[in-house]
Amino acid sequence: MNSDKKIPEGKKPELLVPAGGPEALRTAVLYGADAVYLGGPEYGLRAKARNFTMDDLREGIAYAHAHNVKVHVTVNIIAHEEHFEGLPEYLRELEAAGADALIVADAGIFAMARKVIPDMALHLSTQASATNSATMEFWHQQGARRIVAARECSLEELAQIRRNTPEDLELETFVHGAMCISISGRCLLSNYMTGKDANLGECVHPCRWQYRLMEETRPGEYFPVVEEDGATYFFNSKDLCMIGHIPELVSCGIASFKIEGRMKTPLYVAMTAKAYREAIDDYFTDPELYEKKKPYYLSLLGMVSHRGYTTGFYFGKPGPEEQVYGSSDYEKEMVFAAKKIRDAGPDELAVSGLDPSDGWMVLEQRGKFTEGETLTVLNPLGELTSYPVREIRAMDGTRQESANHAMQLILVPAPADPVPDGTIFMRKA
Repeated sequence: MNSDKKIPEGKKPELLVPAGGPEALRTAVLYGADAVYLGGPEYGLRAKARNFTMDDLREGIAYAHAHNVKVHVTVNIIAHEEHFEGLPEYLRELEAAGADALIVADAGIFAMARKVIPDMALHLSTQASATNSATMEFWHQQGARRIVAARECSLEELAQIRRNTPEDLELETFVHGAMCISISGRCLLSNYMTGKDANLGECVHPCRWQYRLMEETRPGEYFPVVEEDGATYFFNSKDLCMIGHIPELVSCGIASFKIEGRMKTPLYVAMTAKAYREAIDDYFTDPELYEKKKPYYLSLLGMVSHRGYTTGFYFGKPGPEEQVYGSSDYEKEMVFAAKKIRDAGPDELAVSGLDPSDGWMVLEQRGKFTEGETLTVLNPLGELTSYPVREIRAMDGTRQESANHAMQLILVPAPADPVPDGTIFMRKA
């Protein structure tokens, strides 16, 4: 061991991973989350996510806590008068379910939560647009234990804020995922264009649409809105990616690194959690190791569906070429092929007529693949490995050339190196 290596100062940050539904929660836990954030059946800003029923929530929190993972629940809509009916009962249900913290944006909801569940940790949402230490000090005095900083804050500002706020007030920032062309996500485009209120969780993402210009005296004549590089998606932001800047974030005193993506697939959740888990751990083990492995972390994040990457506002206000993504297409190298459900048991193999001594596992199909194809195993720990698909069997033992029925359970030979239940298998896009 090199006794001269410099260990980073400061506390290792929490890795906070999105969980759009129960499957994503289990995936986040398996792939290294310290905490997850999710939406309950009401009051969250991702109405179209899978979200959690109260039964799901109780089960998910119990599962997370059994694996030493915390659960933060979003109650972060910008509330109107009608939203307060039933709110006290809902907040008490969340407390009874075992939530570790609530993420709140609206001052009225915040005050209500302080009144009816005074012992609950409250985190101020990025929707509240906290951009300075005075604002954060105000919310701390109201009872906020953590502030999710506005995405418009630079690293320099965050460092100043950390110096000027109480030590027991934690700071959380987004480090990865989709960005909005708006101030802290408080956008009116969706409301104006479709009548769907983005601030109540119904955003239809009109910032991702392509636009053309029409001059009022020439109706029906549409002209492209062209910038220097030919882009017409002038609202369409690139995705945030700060995996190459862990040291700078740590030096600012950030307590929690947050990944965006409650609408994303389990593959996205797994890959982003794995990449940031390894990057954080490597940095706190040996900063030189982290520097050497940057290309590897970026290669992982390049495999899953994403827009072009940007560092957002962390290094100053970005220009159009740094922030605007000039396409409706996503970039990706891999797609979700299957997930391991379990090792095949004796009873299953008896029904299928397969020899138990050969070793078989049950996969759940998520994308078509065929016998003879080689999949990539997204191991929760360690490097990615290859898995040649030697055979595919239906659960009754019938041999089939491909797995092409969505969510079908199939039997395949177990890999030489065992993988845990929930492990994701990928194929090239």
